[in-house]
Amino acid sequence: MRIWSLHPSHLDRQGLIACWRETLLAQKVLRGQTRGYRSHPQLVRFRELDAPVAAIGAYLSGLAAEADARGYTFNRGLIVDDAWDGTIEVAEGQIAFEWDHLLAKLSIRSPAHAEACAERARDGDVPALHPLMFAVPGPRAEWERG
Repeated sequence: MRIWSLHPSHLDRQGLIACWRETLLAQKVLRGQTRGYRSHPQLVRFRELDAPVAAIGAYLSGLAAEADARGYTFNRGLIVDDAWDGTIEVAEGQIAFEWDHLLAKLSIRSPAHAEACAERARDGDVPALHPLMFAVPGPRAEWERG
């Protein structure tokens, strides 16, 4: 399961769809509707929030907005609650870790997309973050594997 801090526009088609599906699973976990993935480290930052289900719903809404921009149709009816107006801090070390991880995945799966992302980075345009996230100084998150 990977719930990216990066803006969904950085994801290729496969990554965006996988993130949508995995975050829907995360929503089920946070609602207590599944026994699997309950201790998955990607959920730590949502569990720490005052309204984790609404926060994950707001995250899903951000993915759906990117899908809309690409002409895809994600079923927003699967989002249980997205009435969360907070933000999530992401340490710069975590952002760098995720960016490197994403570029490595894209270089294998979608080389043209990887090159486009790398070019935007050379122009100083990335990495942009998911609309819920904002950068703060600091190392990679303690919950992050790798």
